[in-house]
Amino acid sequence: MSTPATSAILNIEPIDLLYTGLEKEALKGKVALVTGAASNIGLGYARALAWAGAKVVVSDISEEAGNEAARVINAENSADTAIFVKADVSSEADINNLAEKAFEKFDKVDILVNNAMNMRLNGSILNSPVSDLDQSYFISGRGVMLAAKAFVPGMIERKYGVVIFSGTQFHYHPPMIGGAIYTAGKAAASSLIMSLANEVKGTGVSAFCLTPAGVNRFDSANPRRPANRPDVDRAKFKMPGFDGFIPPEAGGAGLVYCVLNAEKLNGSGIIMNDAFDAMNFPFPNPETAVRTKLRRLSDFELTMALCNMGPGFEEQNAING
Repeated sequence: MSTPATSAILNIEPIDLLYTGLEKEALKGKVALVTGAASNIGLGYARALAWAGAKVVVSDISEEAGNEAARVINAENSADTAIFVKADVSSEADINNLAEKAFEKFDKVDILVNNAMNMRLNGSILNSPVSDLDQSYFISGRGVMLAAKAFVPGMIERKYGVVIFSGTQFHYHPPMIGGAIYTAGKAAASSLIMSLANEVKGTGVSAFCLTPAGVNRFDSANPRRPANRPDVDRAKFKMPGFDGFIPPEAGGAGLVYCVLNAEKLNGSGIIMNDAFDAMNFPFPNPETAVRTKLRRLSDFELTMALCNMGPGFEEQNAING
């Protein structure tokens, strides 16, 4: 069990993933880099990867929270488990510096988790300035491409690597969380990851999207809490077995499982519940957990997915028929 750590800056709970069936040293010898790793699900990812034995590069735009996240991870594991590197993922100079610092400390990066995003960019199309869309795309789309170019070549050379994008729904659909501007940037990055998956096939590198739906730890005291997000939203997204949102620590366990099974997931987009189902996650109240099975799209169907969205002419034909 990890040594319990507390923080006056970060909103965290103790982490111990043995109850999930994961092995404590399953990722020993691996190096992971997580962007947006100083809060919420990004911090959950980073702490879980470290718990599983990986060295971790914590990247975030907040220097105070980032340094504290690295301190907590080192306190929970060992002194040289994590380092913090401040970075704006939309800046090529920052990404190059991030790569330089990561290679200087750990010599490589095996696992790249693209998680950074500004969750305040959750407005509607008609009520948002176009600069919000620019920022959303710069963080998600541009950020993913810059990180891929910085870290994937080394993965291909070593014949091992995992690239994950922490995704979301394709478009805003009430009452789902995340407005049009937020989802647009995420959609661009999801497309890049799926294309990257085809580029790296057969190299030992796997790329996929993992959507941490339901994973959150928001409270009124959290300075990163999205604007105009009432607490009553919790009721809409409450998951059976959890008090409100799924804890980021549990979401981190799902990510670790996906990393361990990355070859099976190349070119896939999955939701956190998919990982929980596959790993037989022990829900506190499994009898109340809802399981929804959807047909997976083939690789070719996936390339045409956006061309076939909505009813098209079929619904109108049925009405006229």
